[in-house]
Amino acid sequence: MPARPASPETANPWLGRTVAAFGPFIGLIAICALFAALRWDTFVSWDNFAIIFQQTAVIGIAALGMTLVIIAGGIDLSVGSIIALGTVVIAQLIARGWSPLAAVLAGVAAAAACGGLSGLLITRLRLLPFVVTLGMMGALRGAAKGLAGEQTIFPDDTWVNRLMLLGGKWSLPGGVWMMLSFAGIVALTLRFTRFGRHVFAVGSNELTARLCGVPVERVKLLVYTLGGAFAGLGAVLQFAYLTGGDPTTAVGLELNIIAAVVIGGASLAGGQGTVTGTLVGALIMSVVANGCTKVGLSNWVQEIVTGGIIIAAVLLDYLRRRTSAS
Repeated sequence: MPARPASPETANPWLGRTVAAFGPFIGLIAICALFAALRWDTFVSWDNFAIIFQQTAVIGIAALGMTLVIIAGGIDLSVGSIIALGTVVIAQLIARGWSPLAAVLAGVAAAAACGGLSGLLITRLRLLPFVVTLGMMGALRGAAKGLAGEQTIFPDDTWVNRLMLLGGKWSLPGGVWMMLSFAGIVALTLRFTRFGRHVFAVGSNELTARLCGVPVERVKLLVYTLGGAFAGLGAVLQFAYLTGGDPTTAVGLELNIIAAVVIGGASLAGGQGTVTGTLVGALIMSVVANGCTKVGLSNWVQEIVTGGIIIAAVLLDYLRRRTSAS
């Protein structure tokens, strides 16, 4: 029987790894080049790039937590609602006279508790992450609306409101540096800590990880709690961007966050993902939204484009898994 010809990935594994590692960067460069060619004068400027980074901050910092969740083989559809709830908590506490720092910490803690509750339901009751977080998405959105009295809360101006302000030339908002700082922490955690190795092990093969002594339930609970905490940090930046707490904000944002992680190279099957790829994926989502606006596309066209990107991200994940299995 003639030998089966080797696939390109098998014949040249270095090429396959290179494409997988740098694919998101290549996609980002290609998209930027496209919009630069279409609208050079308005798209290619530092002011516009600063706006893109500003728009990336909320998605990017929330996507750091989603990266941990997806690498561990889970999913969290409630992050948009957690962000909305977090903005409301921060706004109400500042309006009641709390110090801005205490209000921010309380908002992040409340978001982490929401993520932890999802983790408890998933680990203790053995419920599917998709079902649990879908239910939490609706419940937390309703809680945010009830807590805010179904209206936006605008407290007095504090330093929190200035986290997303665009500064002078060649400067970036504080929220962008906040995103990059936490990205470095998460990357180092995944690369050099036992917890990071456990996250990859659980996502790669939960049964094998359990047999090797990995505390699977504890890892999952911590991952979902951290996912909620990073959504809380996203709420801080969203509050700064809106200058208030809005219970209707971030509707559908969870799809952009998940898409950013998958576009960046993570697998929905778990066990694969990088922080750098996630940030590049978040940038791609922001560049597409910004570029569509510069080109003058209507909102409904932008929504179609965003939906197409999400479908392409899932298809890309499927092709990557199929290639690695062959």
